[in-house]
Amino acid sequence: MIGKSTWCLLSIAAVTLAAGFVTPAQAQGLLTTHRVSAPLALEAVGAAVAQCASQGYFTSAVVVDASGTRQAVLRGDNAGIHTMDSAMGKAYTASTFKSESGAIATRLQGNPASAGLAYVPGVLLVQGGVPIKIGDEVIGAVGVSGAPGGDKDEACAKAGLDKVADQLK
Repeated sequence: MIGKSTWCLLSIAAVTLAAGFVTPAQAQGLLTTHRVSAPLALEAVGAAVAQCASQGYFTSAVVVDASGTRQAVLRGDNAGIHTMDSAMGKAYTASTFKSESGAIATRLQGNPASAGLAYVPGVLLVQGGVPIKIGDEVIGAVGVSGAPGGDKDEACAKAGLDKVADQLK
């Protein structure tokens, strides 16, 4: 028969031993995620706006995090006020759907059952939003608006992403 003090010591030893096998990464309910730093987000929006400006386009750029929350915004010289909201919508769409905003629009055109997604607040189904990825993980998106065509907005968003791509490893 085991005495009370021996039982207590065995219980403490078992708990201590078990605690040694649990690491923070294994804790239930916790997720490990990546985020673009503030300086990196600023660099991306700056590069995107500069790329468009070099072509004579007055644009704005937005970087959002994986949840679609605005992280960095730059309204380029002479860019219309509406370009900030449009760039945000494009970035939000790319981050939310984990794909280029224009590709999402194309896919939804052929699927009438998904037409209601166009009415989700914040979604803008046009070209100009590009996801930021580390491997297959979408950690945010860059959105650009103001160039004369979504294809040009998307090219500038990609230029912003390209500027910081080597730092996303």
